[in-house]
Amino acid sequence: MSSFRPAPAWLADAVFYQIYPQSFADSNGDGIGDFDGICERLDHLAWLGVNTVWLNPCFASPFGDAGYDVSDYLNVAPRYGSNDDLAGLVDRARGHGIRVLLDLVAGHTSDRHPWFTASADDPDDHRYIWAAEGRPEGFVASPGSRPGAYLPNFFAFQPALNFGYARTSPDEPWRQPVDAEGPRANREALRTVMDHWLGLGLSGFRVDMAASLVKDDPDKAETSRIWTELRHWLDRTHPDAVILSEWGEPEVSVPAGFHTDFFLQFGGPTDGLALRSLWSNGSGTVNLDWDPLDCFFDPSGKGSPRPFVEAWQQASTALGDTGFISLPTANHDFSRLNCGPRSAEQLPVAFAFQLTWPTLPAIYYGDEIGMRYIPDLPDTEGSVLGPAYNRAGSRTPMQWDDGPNAGFSTSEHPYLPVDPDPGRPTVAAQRADDTSLLHLVRRLIALRTSTPELGPDGSVEVVHEGYPFVHVRGGRYLVVVNPRQERTSCPLGDFRPGRALEASGVVAEGGTVTAEAFGYGIFELIR
Repeated sequence: MSSFRPAPAWLADAVFYQIYPQSFADSNGDGIGDFDGICERLDHLAWLGVNTVWLNPCFASPFGDAGYDVSDYLNVAPRYGSNDDLAGLVDRARGHGIRVLLDLVAGHTSDRHPWFTASADDPDDHRYIWAAEGRPEGFVASPGSRPGAYLPNFFAFQPALNFGYARTSPDEPWRQPVDAEGPRANREALRTVMDHWLGLGLSGFRVDMAASLVKDDPDKAETSRIWTELRHWLDRTHPDAVILSEWGEPEVSVPAGFHTDFFLQFGGPTDGLALRSLWSNGSGTVNLDWDPLDCFFDPSGKGSPRPFVEAWQQASTALGDTGFISLPTANHDFSRLNCGPRSAEQLPVAFAFQLTWPTLPAIYYGDEIGMRYIPDLPDTEGSVLGPAYNRAGSRTPMQWDDGPNAGFSTSEHPYLPVDPDPGRPTVAAQRADDTSLLHLVRRLIALRTSTPELGPDGSVEVVHEGYPFVHVRGGRYLVVVNPRQERTSCPLGDFRPGRALEASGVVAEGGTVTAEAFGYGIFELIR
């Protein structure tokens, strides 16, 4: 493992909050969220207790893929404001004790990026992957005077940046080695982009599809070397900044140089089983290639925490104290917690687990009030990836109050439709109700922040792996969660719970803990 500078001290205490900027808060009434809108809502984030925000891509873009098709890495999209507006947001967030991370799209650009339009007319330009003759499988015909075809990532309008191939072949001359001129220029460009935004006060980046850089790289060794090189540069030049990876395999990505990796709905040999085994109930965003499973947070009681626990144990053992794993409630590509048959009463127990497990929690905007995944929305900026995979349902406007468009925007045409349910949750209503999910999430964040044993460095000992799921944190706190719709109990052995720090429907007595349907509890242990 390469020797990196230790992660900045602030990262161990991070509670991430993901903002999809076009859906969070619209300040100018054009129907699209913006930086000023986020500024106006910083009080909510500070009150909630989150301290690190990451924004989905806000660079200039044609928005064929909601901003993941970047046309200019050094300027923001006018729909959100200006570079100065972003700098102002970062400054105001800092005043609230909140750091801001950007989303870095490292592996591809828009086909309208000047790099690509120049490359499409210049056979000597190798910033992208070009086959000079014909159209190999997966390639797209050249749109310029240059003959041949280019390799895209994902959509045809996202040409893959050339970071080289791990394995070259004389039969496929477009397979350049990783130290060729084009790949070297792209590695330098990543440093330039990162340096630009870190110089404006950003605290780091979440890196999109971080494992996708070098092609035909089965063990990701060459891609890992790129990130190792960048991490060493970051340690020297911006030691207080962090990089988080969209990789989904922490035991590979963190040793490569990332400070943190997310458990995701994809990634690694199990294709994201760890996260899906917790939350995915077969509705919302579903990849038809996924093997069907019963998730643990399902009222049927057929699931198991074992796939998640085993994946976490494997990853955390590999990482040691070199970095962190982050557990999200959802993200812009994956179903919200409140999805399909899962009801609002099932959400508190999910947060009780997420905010007490030894991972860095990442809350997707709106999950703190239980916003729903909305099915059957129109394809919006590339949201549909398959017959059962429409990401728009997780990207609907934030629900602030009972005003027009739930307080998101005064426009008659918001970016996406607001949840049509008249009983939809809002921040205003839940702020006024001490028994709401929002207040519970706030209390759990405060408890985690004030209790080091509940953070990522506190030990964990599983007492009962089933329903209820029971574990001890830091040798001092007993955590009980029962996502099942039936009462369930288990023996506690030698553990003696005392004062409840946060509990609902859980009783511990006589050496046994009993949890009602969807019950949860965090208890001090009597020594």
